[in-house]
Amino acid sequence: MSSTSLDQGLTAGQMIELGAEIQVNPGAIVSKTLRKSPNLNLTLFAFDKDQGLSGHSSPMDAYVQILEGQMKITIGEEETMLGEGQLILMPAGVNHALLALEPSKMLLTMVSL
Repeated sequence: MSSTSLDQGLTAGQMIELGAEIQVNPGAIVSKTLRKSPNLNLTLFAFDKDQGLSGHSSPMDAYVQILEGQMKITIGEEETMLGEGQLILMPAGVNHALLALEPSKMLLTMVSL
């Protein structure tokens, strides 16, 4: 297997346990970039209960996958509750917001096709 280095210390073929890579801190939002390039960003987030990201938009499609916990995702005017193992698309250019309903971890995948 190649040992080509990715941006943030990952190597090709390396396995990581996503939930173990980031911890929830009291009253905080924590993030860890796994990969960043012009067309793809992979970022882990950990949110304490009632922490979130206010409304904003992105030039890239953004996929949120809940690893642990439960979050309220608002896309445009529509709210959706997501739990462990669930995935949602937040389309490029559409206002969206996130709120942790309990201590939560998620993987954010931003992609430009």
